[in-house]
Amino acid sequence: MNKNIKLAVAGAVLALSATAANAGIIIPAGEWSVDISGNVNSFFSQSKGSGSAVVKGGIAGTSGASVNSQGTGLLPNFLSVSGSTRQNDLDVTWLISIQPGGDVGSAGALGTQNNRQAFLTFGDKTWGSVKLGKDLGVFASDAILNDMTLLGVGAGAGLGNATYGRIGTGFQYADWKSQVAYTTPNMNGLQATVALTQGWNATATAGASSLATTNRGGANPAYEGKASYSFSANDVTGKVWVSGIAQKIGGGTTTDDPVAAAADIGANVNVAGFGLTGYYYSGKGIGSTFQFLDGYSANGKARDSDGGYVQVTYVLPTKTKAGISWGQSNLDKSSGETNTTLLKTNEMTTVGLYHPLTKHLNLVAEYSHITSENQAGAENTTNSGSLGGILFF
Repeated sequence: MNKNIKLAVAGAVLALSATAANAGIIIPAGEWSVDISGNVNSFFSQSKGSGSAVVKGGIAGTSGASVNSQGTGLLPNFLSVSGSTRQNDLDVTWLISIQPGGDVGSAGALGTQNNRQAFLTFGDKTWGSVKLGKDLGVFASDAILNDMTLLGVGAGAGLGNATYGRIGTGFQYADWKSQVAYTTPNMNGLQATVALTQGWNATATAGASSLATTNRGGANPAYEGKASYSFSANDVTGKVWVSGIAQKIGGGTTTDDPVAAAADIGANVNVAGFGLTGYYYSGKGIGSTFQFLDGYSANGKARDSDGGYVQVTYVLPTKTKAGISWGQSNLDKSSGETNTTLLKTNEMTTVGLYHPLTKHLNLVAEYSHITSENQAGAENTTNSGSLGGILFF
């Protein structure tokens, strides 16, 4: 991968990472080093749906569901302000970020604004670090950080002020959660994180006959963890990771399988301009697309789910990165359940071009074909194309 592409991908990762040392615009401020960083992006997208199936939880649209839109991609606009210092033999950091919308909302209102990060860390390279506050969740975080559509749009459906990317068509959304997390020091490439995170209640797609509560906040915390190994040898670099989540479903609900859990495994290898990523996850009660969405049938029985994606990229002599990826997320009916309109599979194939116009500015073109199938085998499809750019600072 060439230097400009590395900087672009690093910028995307840093915008979502759990560190305050983003190396954007650095300002010395007494005992602190203040860092201002982020990204600005905008894409024009056009999508056209086909089919008339009822797919509760499907991402693809039906016939007539044609959309022209302009706004942010999978990454919303990010403005992050962080600080770092060394005090009492501790590295201390903090980070606060906002995500201004890049579109026009309903009735001409301004686009949605998020507040995804507000956390502090303290630690030392000899024993690791502790994080307190709101940041990207642990389970499935590496899946999204290695997704090439992080620089683009992917599936064009909206997530507030962002698109789906490959969320729901190969991995679940890691989400942004309040958490207490401990990360070990880097031990020759090996590193691990364990966390107690904000729990979510079981939720349901409208009409999906799924267990649901009236609010998103969970009565019980989630237990999350991951371990990874990064390696480099000559011109070969890569990373292998596993992660998991477990949480008791509460909120006054009664279930036959009260503990929802999931685990994943993934790997990324880069050599001679080629990049290869493979990922797989499996869970029970975890649902599809978003954690605990449609994870339980209306009678409280857990549904199994799994999915994954494969991705190949290559940096052309023009420094343009070309990529193709395919993935799907599957949801099974629970034992004895009859529910023909419930989602069975969301699948997406994406091809993209990512060109570094400068070391900070990337032009992006993507095309995605999305298929959603219900439990009876009926399908809808969407073809979506997008053009735009993303700038990191």
